[in-house]
Amino acid sequence: MAGLLRRTLPCYSLTLTLTVLLLCSCPALGKKKLYIGALFPMSGGWPGGQACLPAAQMALDLVNSRTDILPDYELELIHYDSMCDPGEATKLLYDLLYTEPIKIVLMPGCSSVSTLVAEAARMWNLIVLSYGSSSPALSNRQRFPTFFRTHPSATLHNPTRVQLFQKWKWTKIATIQQTTEVFTSTLDDLEERVKEAGIEISVRQSFLSDPAVAVKNLKRQDARIIVGLFYETEARKVFCEVYKEKLYGKKYVWFLIGWYADNWFKIKDPSINCTVEQMTEAVEGHVTTEIVMLNPETVRGASNLTSQDFIAQLMSKLGGKNPEETGGFQEAPLAYDAVWALALALNKTVGPLKAKGHRLEDFNYNNRDITAEIYRAMNTSSFEGVSGHVVFDAQGSRMAWTLIEQLQGGSYKKIGYYDSTKGNLSWYGNDKWIGPGPPADQTVVIEEFRYLSQNIFVSVSVFAGLGILLGIVCLTFNIYNSNVRYIQNSQPYLNNMTAVGCMMALAAVFPLGLDGLHVSRRHFPAVCQFRLWLLGLGFSLAYGSMFTKIWWVHTVFTKKEEKKDKRKHLEPWKLYATVGVLLSIDILLLMIWQIVDPLHITVEKFTREAPKGDLDVLIQPLLEHCSSEKMNTWLGVVYGYKGLLLLLGIFLAYETKSISTEKINDHRAVGMAIYNVAVLCMITAPVTMILSSQQDASFAFASLAIVFSVYITLVVLFVPKMRRLITRGEWQSDGQEAIKTGSSTNNNDEEKSRQLERENKELQKIIQEKEERVSELRNQLTERQALRSRRRASTVTNQNHSSPALAIHQSDPRSLAPPPGYPVPISDLHAIPSSFGNSSSLYQPDSKISRNNCHTSRLQLLYK
Repeated sequence: MAGLLRRTLPCYSLTLTLTVLLLCSCPALGKKKLYIGALFPMSGGWPGGQACLPAAQMALDLVNSRTDILPDYELELIHYDSMCDPGEATKLLYDLLYTEPIKIVLMPGCSSVSTLVAEAARMWNLIVLSYGSSSPALSNRQRFPTFFRTHPSATLHNPTRVQLFQKWKWTKIATIQQTTEVFTSTLDDLEERVKEAGIEISVRQSFLSDPAVAVKNLKRQDARIIVGLFYETEARKVFCEVYKEKLYGKKYVWFLIGWYADNWFKIKDPSINCTVEQMTEAVEGHVTTEIVMLNPETVRGASNLTSQDFIAQLMSKLGGKNPEETGGFQEAPLAYDAVWALALALNKTVGPLKAKGHRLEDFNYNNRDITAEIYRAMNTSSFEGVSGHVVFDAQGSRMAWTLIEQLQGGSYKKIGYYDSTKGNLSWYGNDKWIGPGPPADQTVVIEEFRYLSQNIFVSVSVFAGLGILLGIVCLTFNIYNSNVRYIQNSQPYLNNMTAVGCMMALAAVFPLGLDGLHVSRRHFPAVCQFRLWLLGLGFSLAYGSMFTKIWWVHTVFTKKEEKKDKRKHLEPWKLYATVGVLLSIDILLLMIWQIVDPLHITVEKFTREAPKGDLDVLIQPLLEHCSSEKMNTWLGVVYGYKGLLLLLGIFLAYETKSISTEKINDHRAVGMAIYNVAVLCMITAPVTMILSSQQDASFAFASLAIVFSVYITLVVLFVPKMRRLITRGEWQSDGQEAIKTGSSTNNNDEEKSRQLERENKELQKIIQEKEERVSELRNQLTERQALRSRRRASTVTNQNHSSPALAIHQSDPRSLAPPPGYPVPISDLHAIPSSFGNSSSLYQPDSKISRNNCHTSRLQLLYK
């Protein structure tokens, strides 16, 4: 202090001596005073002194009234208005340092002012304790070795901002800053952090006093996510320009500092030409990150006040002023706790200083020992204040939580907290953005999968299900009546294969309609394989069995006559072998396809679409397909092979349309079914390839083609058989009972025996009728022979009387033959030809004794 006095006043001045005596405050005069030099900005960029000064005075009054804290001292505050201006602060700092009394601690507010004060304070061995400085530059212990602050560093906002960028998947941001050291250093720290997080600062603008050009540049470069770093007065200028450039709304998110007054955008400012309504519209939806400055818990700390008690007393101190219109109201708890941190630290130094032979009132600007003791006490501070737990890190900065708020409807809403010490981001209620949804850092592209219409899927599935039921009915009918001759002549086993193949093809409709809405991506390839195998094998069974029938008919009845007879005997195993060959070819082809180039999911992207009512969102339609690397090659092989079979089937059906055979009595119906299946398949295959990008149309066309093909095939092949058996009564009840008992072979023989017995009885009746007719005819013949004999006898007698010499030669047979047209006499029965003994040969015109009804074998059976 002597050095300072030599620089200011004459060394032996009586006046100086009296002043020093007053400053020392002899015990006889009561408590000794300790002076605090403070700078409270009552105006300017951040008028925080409006609320922070009353809060500091409240703390001083309470400290001075306490007997357990600095009982021998009284703290007194000497303060000036720095206007948050470094130039003004320089002048005021000179006054504080070179004007008595000596100040034991300095308490600046704004970061720009604190930077100036803290850098100069080391020359006077002064401790600097700031209540409202957030500049990251102040955390430099080499530059500011005696600096502490109850306001956390602005860099504490940056981890919170980065967490929000990552949460909402933003990869590009823009910044606009006022060119002051506090904001420049904060932005430098933010740039390092976003770079580590893989986020790019695509636009970086700054301004000194007029932000118009900087805002226009943001608009021109399509900035969406914008971090603004400036004081409150400049914030009004920025958002007036933001309104003019329309740089607000759903497409944009602004991140601002949270320590502005709650109604900062409503305060009339002559430096801008925007109305309150325009400003309110421009700032709507912006996000602020703010250090938690008021303890959210009801805890009584060192001052024996809760945070709610403090707010109530501060409101009383302000005389009913609107907190939203009072600068620094949010930072007031920090100023209050700053005074308490200083008082507790000074109280902690009393004992150590006394042990060293020093006292607090002995402090002067050259006494490093007292400064070091105060520094040590401040560095180890830890207490509960109205702003929360007060503790300083190694750089002298306060450690605290960050509050995240959003302006909604003209007022700030809390949406979450961020604990930088633990990296924990917590939300109110849920983790969703409150209000309008967060936009992207550029035009939002929303991927949207196109799925099959459930109405179409259900409708087609109903038809497919009914078709499967029809197939079951046809299969059951065919098996149940397989012993009926008419069914046997249609090759019932091939009919069974057709029915089974049709049902498999219909079953393929269900997996054909499954997509990502029903099946996970992991299981989708299995669905692709399943639908391919069902459809392939179903086609081979259904079409292959029909193709085999028509092939056999063509092979037998279009050969030369000498070869035709040799092939008329049908061997069923050859038919089954033909179907087996066609089925084996399909199985082999599908196995090779699945092993060499298995099906997997591919996603087709379509042109982006802009939904109505949102100018910043584009929909990216996506469609899942079953595909493989060489899909076109495999489809070419399958379609080529199946196409040849279809064309050959059409040709064979046309060639055999006029042929009639009992061995395969339904080949005309088979030909009709082949026509329909071939036509539908040849139309469906290319059309579905064209419509592959339209999931509803493609599925509907393919599935309905399958359904119609199956329905036509089942109706054409099985319904006529059902109708014939029902209308003609050709049911085989005995055969049905035989099926039920399980002894089909023996019952077939018994049935044949019963049938022959019935035919023998009919023939016996017919033959008896014919024999009665023959007997009648013989009687008539006997009568004629007797009449002729009498006539002949009378003739001979007359001749004997007239020609006795005429001799009759008995040895000549012709002399005994009757005249033409007369029957042979009964006495000459031995001369009747042997064919006369077969009564069936006498009356050929009678339809009942035809070649079929009176076969030689049946006659033999009759007379056994």
